Amino acid sequence: MNYNSAQQRVKGLKSFYKNCMWFTIVAGFILIRNVIKDNGTDHNFQGWFILTVWAIILAVKAVNLFIFDAEWENQILDEELNKSKKPINF
Repeated sequence: MNYNSAQQRVKGLKSFYKNCMWFTIVAGFILIRNVIKDNGTDHNFQGWFILTVWAIILAVKAVNLFIFDAEWENQILDEELNKSKKPINF
């Protein structure tokens, strides 16, 4: 991994962790607000749609950062380059 790709990965990780922090803060605020507003009697959760979409976005970012990273791309590229291709005889 070269310096530029490492720097790009660190920026991506920093952005991901910031998003996780804000997600936790906002989700906590919404949950506390709903519990106080409804006194724990009504289970109709307001704000679930926003949190669900945000969680899906975070999950996609996590997959891109931790599973399909530059190392994975290099490994797949090496595998493709090392495959022996049979020439076409006409």
